[in-house]
Parts: sequence; C-alpha cells; structure tokens
Amino acid sequence: MRKIYDISMGIKNGMLTYPGDPGVEITREKTIGAGSSANISRYCMGSHTGTHIDPPFHFFPDGKAADLLPLDALVGPARVVEAPVSEIDGNFLSGAGVEGAVRVLFKTGNSSFCEDPVFRKDFARLAPDGAEFLKRAGVKLVGIDYLSIEKFHSVDHAVHRLFLGGGIVIVEGLNLSDVAPGDYTLACLPLKIIGGDGAPARAVLIKE
Repeated sequence: MRKIYDISMGIKNGMLTYPGDPGVEITREKTIGAGSSANISRYCMGSHTGTHIDPPFHFFPDGKAADLLPLDALVGPARVVEAPVSEIDGNFLSGAGVEGAVRVLFKTGNSSFCEDPVFRKDFARLAPDGAEFLKRAGVKLVGIDYLSIEKFHSVDHAVHRLFLGGGIVIVEGLNLSDVAPGDYTLACLPLKIIGGDGAPARAVLIKE
C-alpha cells in the first residue's frame, strides 16, 4: 500500500518566520457571506515562508532563480536521516548511512517545535564540514526541519554558499515529526516564481 506524508508547514497568520523576514498576512478580500459570488483572499508573505526552497539566486546574483531549478532534483528517491544532535557535522554523517542517497532530509529535534510561532535560535543545523561531506557524497538536494539549514546569523553563510554554488538544492522548513527514518520518494514542488530568490513549496514523502 502507498502512504503519503505531508511534510509541509501550514501557512497562516502569526506563523513562524525567520527574524527579519516579512510576516504572513492573509486577508479575505471578498466573502460569499458579504454578498460576493466567491471567497477571494490576498496573501502577503516572504519568499522564504514555511516550507520553501533556496535556489542559487538566493546568494549568487548570477545563480539560477526558483523557476529555473531542474525538476528532477526536486522529485525522486530521498532518505530521511534522524539526527539527534545540535550540529550535523562530518563526524556524525560518517556513520549516519547517507551513502548512496541522492536527496537527504534531516529529522532533528526541530521537528518537535517547527510549528511553534516563537523562533528558536538554538535550532539544530548543518555544520560546514557536514555540508562538505554531503557534497562529496554527490547529493543534489538537502532538507532540514527548520527555517534555516545553518546556524542562526551565520557570518559567512558557508553552508548555503557551498550547496547553492555547487548546484545542490536546499529545502528548509520541513515538518518531519510524523515520518520515520528511511527511504521514500520525495515530491517537492515550489511555486514557479519568475526570478524568485526563494519559493514556498508543498512537499510530500511517498512510501510504497
């Protein structure tokens, strides 16, 4: 039997956002109850709201924008790796079973509070040497269960630059709380925002 896991954060007013990013404002512009023929809403939010992808253009002026990302990087076999550590480094990854994985999603302690509207600066993240390990392993997509893949207020953004400069897609803001470690099929399709530096996405994992 096939089971589909929705690993996306719900988008709503007052939801968790990265400090300094635009907040979410959802306003009902027309309502059936007020005499309109249909309900119509206005959505205002940042490009890195909730579950979203980071394309190269996020950090590189000449990098590919969100609408130009190859779809074959966003759909296909993925491995969920449980990481009960605050920093995912090369030492941890050497024994984490990521060998042969094309897409790696990290389930950390963040999954227990990723839907909490209060931002946590102590979230689990990927260390630069962990990013180097994954790049050498040949992965083409890496995801994590919080709004950033690297430490809060990183000075050099080494993880982002290494991945995005090397053609590796980053997915942030996953909710893996109901997903067990193992192999799945990932479908993560961002909005086709022309020239986008980021794009919210609906992400699912499929288990046959």
